[in-house]
Parts: sequence; structure tokens; C-alpha cells
Amino acid sequence: MSWTFRILVMTGALGLSIGTVATAQRPDPVALAAIRAEALSRSQVMDHIGWLSDVYGPRVTGSPAIEQAREWAMERLRSWGVSNVREERFSFGRGWSLVRFHAHMIEPQVMPIIGYPKSWSSSTSGTVTAEAVRIDIRTPADFDRLRGTLRGKIVLSQPEREVRMLEGDLVLRMTDAQLAEAARTQVPSPAATRPNRGRVPFPNLLQEFYVDEGVVAVLDRGSDNFMMGAGSGLPYQTQRTDGGTIFVGRGGPRDETAGSWVPAVTLAVEHYNRMVRILDKGLPVQMELRVDTVFHPEADAAGQMNGFNLLAEIPGSDLADEVVMIGAHFDTTHAGTGATDNAVGVAAMMEVMRILRAIDARPRRTIRLALWGAEEQGLLGSREYVRRHFGDPTTMELQPEHEKLSAYFNIDNGAGQLRGIWLQENYAVAPVFEEWIASMGDLGVTTLGPRRVTGTDHLSFDAVGLPGFQFMQDRLEYNSRTHHSNMDVVDRVQRDDAVQMAVVAATFAYNTAMRDDRLPRKPLPRVDQ
Repeated sequence: MSWTFRILVMTGALGLSIGTVATAQRPDPVALAAIRAEALSRSQVMDHIGWLSDVYGPRVTGSPAIEQAREWAMERLRSWGVSNVREERFSFGRGWSLVRFHAHMIEPQVMPIIGYPKSWSSSTSGTVTAEAVRIDIRTPADFDRLRGTLRGKIVLSQPEREVRMLEGDLVLRMTDAQLAEAARTQVPSPAATRPNRGRVPFPNLLQEFYVDEGVVAVLDRGSDNFMMGAGSGLPYQTQRTDGGTIFVGRGGPRDETAGSWVPAVTLAVEHYNRMVRILDKGLPVQMELRVDTVFHPEADAAGQMNGFNLLAEIPGSDLADEVVMIGAHFDTTHAGTGATDNAVGVAAMMEVMRILRAIDARPRRTIRLALWGAEEQGLLGSREYVRRHFGDPTTMELQPEHEKLSAYFNIDNGAGQLRGIWLQENYAVAPVFEEWIASMGDLGVTTLGPRRVTGTDHLSFDAVGLPGFQFMQDRLEYNSRTHHSNMDVVDRVQRDDAVQMAVVAATFAYNTAMRDDRLPRKPLPRVDQ
């Protein structure tokens, strides 16, 4: 019997509506049972994911697609009776969209090539046919060696990479041992040395060289075959899958120089390697390539900026001026449809709002949903929101709203069920969360991780001393297959996991909204002098 069916048996007959204001500190079992009953018997989370990903994905900040997704999300929230649905705009830079792409090796044999242009890549001059060459440039000293040899060429910029057999943890559901490790305190790593900001970065110099030399396009096969669980606080290592899975990065700037770099494409490693091996035999390789992209202005004719955060609320009652925030990033990278990164997080948090409205929940504090823009470019949306409403992390000059926020809860680690929550070194909150998760063991929620984890929007809140938390998740195929890849699609989402996310997030949000006191805070961060 699945956990979904067991909980439906326990809660489905309750038919509960929560219309009274509770003032006790302890969790309200009647309300929490109603949340479960609504979430598990009438979930809409997969429908949300389908609209966000299949219909509107990818949702790159500054693109027409993310604006269409915004309109859909705002309409859906309003249809549930969620209040104060609005957007806050911010400056982002030029937007970008892919119009068309294809690539073939045409000599010595024909091979359709699996690949994807990098974000903010410029276009080729229509469909071009050109010779592919393999070069190695490591420093500016290599420029003179190659000068005058690359005009009209397609550059293969990396050596052949070994393609390993798949083994180890490709689908990660956290084991008891990994959960135990997550619950232990970790000594922070030393701070990284900051780069010399006075120098022109080598990638910029390299692009200037490519442009001056008349290079047609630059192709790569992505990074190496392994990655750590970035920002997770866990010591596991996950092998990245090959076989047509492409992890695609950025191919140009989004400022006023957007479109000035040479077109850039990442290829499936197996296809890239074949061309390198042919070149190593002394044989020529001819390619046919088309990259067609479009850049969008930073502001429209009315002066409206192209970055936005989407906000909506369930008003509170006796503590309505205090706020509990939940959120996920609305934007995506460009190669897939953004299902696991992060339509599933957005859908789960939207589903929280639907559930609470459906059961007529009356939270004491206002519950505010935030769907962030431009997370993929460095948490830009959440950082701008925090700066406007709560405080400036560079000066620690705080806004009056800083005192009114109880907590922010974030989802952004893939499509797996939630297994607990990272405390972000806020040890005083542990007894509160421990009591809450005691009722969620049957959902697989068992663990409080004391560590400070990184990589997503809760950091914007933590930077000004606000309680910002990221849920601990099973990564499933997030590290190995879907994160920033062309395989980030709805097929990689597991329905039961997505439903469970909404139940857990709704439980945390409602419990936080109903407490007599706000959640405990850490001391304010120190400002570097």
C-alpha cells in the first residue's frame, strides 16, 4: 500500500473546513488533517507542472515564454481566490530566445548531431557549411600561434572526453546513512579567494580573438562527467549521464554587448568525440550548422522592465501585519522545459495556496507566495525583493518589514520528495521544527540538517538575518540527468513526490502562520568593513 493511499484512508472522510482562529503554539491536528485530505485526494500539482513546462517552457527571464507563463500563473491564483496577486519588476538585461537550430556532420559521413545552443548565443548567418577544426587555447599566449588560421572555421574547443559506463548513484533517494550524515554538523569550508576584478576575464579575451579571426561558431561537449551535490551539504557524488543528455551553459552576455560573441553550441559528447577522433586521423570534417536566436529589449515601449517576481497572498487575521513567505524560482535555463528546475517547486508552492484556500484556512499571519525571476543568473529576483522590502545586505540597513517576517521556505532541489529541512545554522529553531516533523514521518520527513546550504533563493533572506530555509530533498535524477540539461522535462517528474512536496510545504507554512511567536532568528550578519 503506498503512503498516498494510507493517508487518504486516514483523512479522506474528514471533510474538514478550517474557519476558526487557533492561538495555541502546538500544531493544529484538525487543520493538518484537512491539508492532507485536500492535497492527496484532489491534487492539481501535475497539471500545474504540465502547463508551466510542456506549454510555456523553457521560461527564460526576459523571454516571451516566461511572460506567457506569468499571465497563466496569475490567472490561476486569482481563480482560487488568492489575494493581492501582483508582480514586481526589476532590471535584468536583454532577454534571449532560440528560434531554430540544427547541426550535421556532412563529411566524411552524414551524422545528425544532438546539440543545443548556449543561452545568449548569437546567430550564424543562416545555414552555414564549414570545416571543423580542433584547437587548444589555454592562455592569451596561444593567440599568436593560431592567428590567421581560423577564418570561416567551426572550432571544436575541447579535447575528446572519456565516456564512462553508468554506475553508482544515478537516481538518489536518500538512505538512512545519508540522512544521518545530513543531521550532523559540518565544519564550513574555507572562503574562496576572490578573483582579481581589475583584469579582463580570459573568456572575454578569447571571444574577442574568435570574432577578430572570423570564426563561424565554437562547439564544446560540456564539462566533465561528475558533479557534487552542489549546495546540498551532502558528501555524495553523482555521475552525470551521457547518451544524448546535454548540460548546456551560457554563451554570451546579456548587457549592451549582447549578441557580440561568436555563436556557441554544446554537443552530445559522443558526437563531439567522433569528430575529434576523425580529425586526429588527419581527415577533414565538414559541418552544416544553423543557429537562429533573437535578443529582446530590457524594457518595453512603456518602460516596463523584463525581470519580475510574482507575488500572491492569503491574508492573515489577528497577526495579519506579520508574514510567512513560501517560494520557488519561476525562471529556468533554456535547454529543457524546466520541469525539475523548477516547475515542480513552483507547482508545489502554488498548490499550497490552492490547498489552503480550498479548506478555507484562516491563518493568523499573512501567507505570501513568491515566484522569483532570474534565479538562474544569480538569485537576482529574490535579492532585489529582499533589498527593497527587508534590507541591504551590504550595509545591513533594514526596512520596517524586516521585523514582520516570520520565515521564508524554499523548494529548488529537483523533483524528489522532501525528507526534512536544512536549519541554515539556526539552531534555536530546531525544537520547533522537530515537533512539526514528528507528524510527518509517514511522509518520509524525518531529518533536520543543521548546516548552512547554498545555491538558491533562501540565501537572499539569510543574508539579512531573516529565517530562510531550504527543504531537504531526494535528488532523484536531478544531479545525474536533469539539472540544466535538455532532459529537464515533465517525464522526469514523479507524481507522488510532487504531491508530497505540497503537503509538507503547506504544513510548514500553516504551522508558522499559526504560532504565537515568530520563528527564532540568528544574530544579524556582520558587515565587512
